[in-house]
Amino acid sequence: MTYQPVDRGASSVEVMTFQRLREINDRGTQRADFHVLALVDEGEGTVTVDFVSHPLSARTAVWIPPGAVHRWDDITRVAGHLVLFVPTAPVTHRTRELVASPDLVARWPVPAESWPFADAARRHLVLEAAALAEDPSTELPEILLSALITRVEPPHSEARSANPTFQLFRSSVEAHFRTHHDAGYYAATLGFAPRTLNRAVQQVTGRTAKAYIVERIVLEAKRLLAHERVTAARCASELGFPDPSNFSLFFLKATGLRPGAWQAATILD
Repeated sequence: MTYQPVDRGASSVEVMTFQRLREINDRGTQRADFHVLALVDEGEGTVTVDFVSHPLSARTAVWIPPGAVHRWDDITRVAGHLVLFVPTAPVTHRTRELVASPDLVARWPVPAESWPFADAARRHLVLEAAALAEDPSTELPEILLSALITRVEPPHSEARSANPTFQLFRSSVEAHFRTHHDAGYYAATLGFAPRTLNRAVQQVTGRTAKAYIVERIVLEAKRLLAHERVTAARCASELGFPDPSNFSLFFLKATGLRPGAWQAATILD
């Protein structure tokens, strides 16, 4: 799914209500090349992001990054807004860094003391987004998006860390996990001793560098199997495995199921 705003010219930010989402939602899986930031005012429901179900309730936020497979399972009683935006839309250094982070939490409650500010930023963004037809060149939506991101205070699933070794490793894995599966490659490429790299990754995530790489590969495999519905052989090729049987054993060890069995069970769900 590509970013194609309706009646917004070249705008990089679009806003819609949950009511509008209900009108166009087919309850199938989606995988977009843009971010979705949702703010729930009231009601209860569920959304599944990368195969994990998350409850929706009043004063909660949902963040779905590009590439994540998601499905709006139950939004019948949910009221609020969704903000769709391209990765380059935020205008401040801090919010651009935050948007680029691969470890944002999918759903969290907005702190009570922050809600009035987040709500005000959201309402102003809605107002300015509606006025874009009159002045499509304005940068106000992007500015207000940055304010909204700051006010909803999105947390990270990994511990926030100033550890530059882990940050470099994480970025390198995101760029190369489809072709390089060995922790030794990343250590050599980044210029760290394997022990130094492993210690840095364990300090932040509690996992070894190898386990971190495996989790990232498995996540992408699940996304391909569930949303694109590719074959196990195609998935193996996409993720740099020498043959389908090698990938099948890798996936079985990581998940307890063969790729085909996992895919069938997930699609049936």
